[in-house]
Amino acid sequence: MNRKLVAVAVSGGVDSSVAALLLQQQGYEVIGLHMHLFPVSCDDSVKSGKIKPDYLKDKAAQVCSYLGIPLHVIDLEKEFERYVIDYFCQGYLQGRTPNPCIICNRHIKFGLLLEKALSLNAEYLATGHYARIENREGKYHLLKGIDSSKDQSYVLYNLKQDVLPHILFPLGEYRKSDVRKIARENKLPVSEEPSSQDICFVSGKYQDFLNGRVESLKPGEIVTVDGKVLGIHQGIMHYTIGQRQGLGISAQSRLFVTRLDSERNRVIVGTEQELYSSELVAGNLNWLQEAPAGKPIDIAAKIRYKSPEVQARLFPGVDKVKIQFLEPQRAVTPGQSIVFYRNDEVIGGGIIEKEQ
Repeated sequence: MNRKLVAVAVSGGVDSSVAALLLQQQGYEVIGLHMHLFPVSCDDSVKSGKIKPDYLKDKAAQVCSYLGIPLHVIDLEKEFERYVIDYFCQGYLQGRTPNPCIICNRHIKFGLLLEKALSLNAEYLATGHYARIENREGKYHLLKGIDSSKDQSYVLYNLKQDVLPHILFPLGEYRKSDVRKIARENKLPVSEEPSSQDICFVSGKYQDFLNGRVESLKPGEIVTVDGKVLGIHQGIMHYTIGQRQGLGISAQSRLFVTRLDSERNRVIVGTEQELYSSELVAGNLNWLQEAPAGKPIDIAAKIRYKSPEVQARLFPGVDKVKIQFLEPQRAVTPGQSIVFYRNDEVIGGGIIEKEQ
């Protein structure tokens, strides 16, 4: 009997390595795919930190050799530059705080890499994400991983329904501690590797990375919500919503960045109370299930990866939605994604455009 072929995105870390091991133990024929992502223009930033392309490739090769599976190195550096790094830089220049991991998942991992896997006659692409996919009567559903502290369903909301049948998440039913234990018990060469950082191509401060790649915006005013000028900033890309340190201004009360006005090149600051918002508008929507139409619906929502879920009401529109929170939320940030949940299931999400 022919075994089903699965291509595993082997990063060189413990999660993807255990994913490959588990699939092999389950009887699949497994091959490894390792993505070469970092362009020459990114090398200085990447190589100055812990994450080095050659190091990860060598680790991936060690794992595949240990498991006795072939490894294919896929060069996607030009595509990664275009889809992910350019998106990251432009977001900050526009006064937004982008999430490049979400864009990478959609266009790189589950776009171009999936295409490569299928071209190698694999039936599935597997990754080390902590999430689950269920097939219910021919309809695929994206669910949270059972380890709530590691759940990565938030960064996967942008996947399309036609992609889900070709994806496996072997770690969705495991806790991180169990995955580490499996790696040690099976003596995987990466069993003691530290967990990966949030953004793989930035090893230090985001601002340092941006300074090396884009022309900083001109200095502008730091103003209060009512327009009082308190100081001068050196480019809005150096600031983010909720920031308090490093503003270089003096005031009688603690002030935070509450908004970035790219059109007027202004950083707006306010009190802690002024950081809270009751509503937001989101666009660039993706629905994993049928998009709601007409009447508003009650949902749970996350406004950033590490934020807790909160209860909200979603008001559907043609290409945007309005979200009303049951309780005001702190530091709602344009450029970040908001993801909609029904119990353990991701029903969709979008990019925050403005808060109200």
